Amino acid sequence: MDKRSASAHKATHWLHSLDQKLFNYPKIILSLILLATIWFAAQIPGVKMYSDFADLLPQTHPYIELHNDIKESFGGANVIIVGVEFTEHDIFDNEALARIHRITQSVDSLPGVDHNLVTSVTHRNSRKVWLTPEGNVNSEPYYNPEHTDLSNSQLDQLRKDVGADPRVLGPLVSPDLHMALVKAQLIEGKLDYAATYEHIQQMRELEAADGVKIHVTGQPMLVGWAYQYLDQIIEIFLFTALIMLSLLVFYFRKAYGIFIPLAGVIVSSIWGIGIISMFGYNLDPLSLVIPFLISARAMSHGIQLVERYYLELNTHDDHHQAARLTFESLFRPGSLGVVSDAIGLLLIAIGSIPLNTKLAHYASIWALSIIITVLLAVPLLLSVLPKPKNTSIKHNLFRNVGYVCADLISGEKAAKRALGIAALLLCGGFYFSSHVVIGESEPGSPILYQDHDYNLSSKAINDSFPGSEEMYIVAETDEKGGIKRPEVLKALADLERHMLLDPGVGGAKGIPDLVKQVNRLLHNNDPRWAQIPDDPLYAGGLMFTYMMSNPIPGALKEFIDSDERVANLVFYYKDHQGETIRRAIHTAKQWIAENEGKVEGLTIRLAGGTIGVIASQNEAAFETNLWVLPLVFLLIFFMVTFFYTSLMAGTMMFGAMLFATTLTYAYMGLSGMGINSNTVPIIAVGVGIGIDYSIYMMDRIRSEMVALGDLLASVRRAIRTTGLAVSFTAITLIAGIVMWVVLSDLRFQAEAALLLIVMVVLNGAAAMLLVPSWVLVFKPKFICAAYADEDGVIHADAETSTGQPRGKGAVDNEPEKEPEAESSLVMTTKA
Repeated sequence: MDKRSASAHKATHWLHSLDQKLFNYPKIILSLILLATIWFAAQIPGVKMYSDFADLLPQTHPYIELHNDIKESFGGANVIIVGVEFTEHDIFDNEALARIHRITQSVDSLPGVDHNLVTSVTHRNSRKVWLTPEGNVNSEPYYNPEHTDLSNSQLDQLRKDVGADPRVLGPLVSPDLHMALVKAQLIEGKLDYAATYEHIQQMRELEAADGVKIHVTGQPMLVGWAYQYLDQIIEIFLFTALIMLSLLVFYFRKAYGIFIPLAGVIVSSIWGIGIISMFGYNLDPLSLVIPFLISARAMSHGIQLVERYYLELNTHDDHHQAARLTFESLFRPGSLGVVSDAIGLLLIAIGSIPLNTKLAHYASIWALSIIITVLLAVPLLLSVLPKPKNTSIKHNLFRNVGYVCADLISGEKAAKRALGIAALLLCGGFYFSSHVVIGESEPGSPILYQDHDYNLSSKAINDSFPGSEEMYIVAETDEKGGIKRPEVLKALADLERHMLLDPGVGGAKGIPDLVKQVNRLLHNNDPRWAQIPDDPLYAGGLMFTYMMSNPIPGALKEFIDSDERVANLVFYYKDHQGETIRRAIHTAKQWIAENEGKVEGLTIRLAGGTIGVIASQNEAAFETNLWVLPLVFLLIFFMVTFFYTSLMAGTMMFGAMLFATTLTYAYMGLSGMGINSNTVPIIAVGVGIGIDYSIYMMDRIRSEMVALGDLLASVRRAIRTTGLAVSFTAITLIAGIVMWVVLSDLRFQAEAALLLIVMVVLNGAAAMLLVPSWVLVFKPKFICAAYADEDGVIHADAETSTGQPRGKGAVDNEPEKEPEAESSLVMTTKA
């Protein structure tokens, strides 16, 4: 049987026949796509844009399980911290105290606030406790809002009283007495980020005065700041649309070249947003770079299709045939590229962070929809539209990229030199990749720039206090009242001492400290009695004494639960950098490992608060990163290997991915960008999208080899022609996200866009230089032994083993061999 006959390739012949049938009914298929687009458009009003704090948390992580268990009793990570700083005098001034009290009342009226967990020096829960001559324990608030005109002597006494209380001086009042903190816990289910932000900002404006600085930090405020830039997204969208339209005008200067790719983007975006609505998901402001990238990817596919259509018109007068040949040439490699994109997106769902899982679901299906909305619809649309009058494409600067790269890879010697340089860069990339940290590499929030009001507020507060970042360590006993047991209290006191050995810990708060302080107070404030008693009844009595001295309900709520079975230890840190969090968790685990089982019925659980939540996110990001990238690499490797039935093809793509990804990590190490729940999806998406260029280049070399029969000539021609497509699609992708770098005030979005740009450039370089070099040096059989059947579909005969480029005559005169099996053949584009 003639191996070039259709009967020798039944599978590819069936697909070729299907292609022809699609083009027999273009209007029907386009009508169906239009109806689907109208239906998806009707779903768009149901999509909302907001952030949900629960979506940011890996719900199956033990730290988040603890967070969910204790957030109703001890609070969670939704903490608002307001620092009121007086630059000209300390806080012990009538006007200053009144201002702190007004700010406290304002914070206490925030939507969703837990009133029992609001603290400040002027709050009713901050009380002076003393022993009366009759032996009774009495207490009163440090500040009484009904007596605001204190004399100098009364202010001096208040200053002394606060200075003598370690529960106030340090945690709530700075050591230099110039700043006071107001802290509040917000209930997760009742939290309104936008309303909280507006309330706080109005309070700041109202209380602004000379010599007064009001600093605000905390997770709710951070998300509130992010909400303020939603209008900026519209601005970025308009500028992006203008840039991409300008590129199309500059490149094509033809109506089809401008409006057809734009139509593909619009239809793809309608389908994508409709898919989000179908899932019932929300659009998170922090993940908008990905939808923009998918839209830009749809446009780049549309540009390649229109470009190929005009090239086909130069050799075929029938524009229907030109459109069909365009489809047959680009649909298969284009679909492989789209599937690669979708794989990178879908594998993000492996992690346990709901935000990334939702993103993976809708973004992967959105990416796959490009096969229908662009790769299928654009050629069909071109086949039904009138033939354009002017089919010539003028030379532009994008073509120069291909010519320059072709000159660089001028032969096998130059190719070996290029691979050698790539190997050296890879070694350097491995070294600098080792500098990438898990988590954040600098203080403050990476979502905003360092000079942003939020980060400046965090710095001001952390410079004056033990720290605004809290870590909760929870002690659980197996019986009601178990916390009162002396051995339990002493173990917790030892845990506190151990944690305070960490230089990153600024202070601690827990039930052992309270018991010691009350015991000392009951013994005429003798410091020798600042110890934990040996009698559980006595220890319980000290807790009861403190509670009864405070007329406000819930005096012990911040320390223990109502059954006295669970206690919360709080440790204060000045930042949540990756190294700080790792050291904190390691220090706690070290104590647990050394003391586990020594106290019967006592269990120590990690870790709540801001530090615990971020630690869980960092660990989840690290675990996701360990799984996602290898799986992306392996799946794309197997897909390419199967598609071309060649291990060499899969190996070539694996090498291109390894080169681009390693240098991307090197860039992260040099720029100080950490691996976290925000950057892991970006890297996975970048790998999937970037490999498209290498697939197109490899496929084009193969096509040219069938046409020319000379490997060097095929490589040079492929670089010159596909180089245009690679450079322009790369520019198109960059144009789709570059305005995030230029205009976005959200640092994370700007850095995510910049990271994607770096990945696009590196993948483009790998496609333009490394793939051709690899082909010239290793001469893979699936390229050198390729031929076209009578349908024009390219195959590689697995039995051919010359491994050398063949002349055209050699191909034609080669003895015909019958293929052993259909699986030994592979289809790609038309010859």
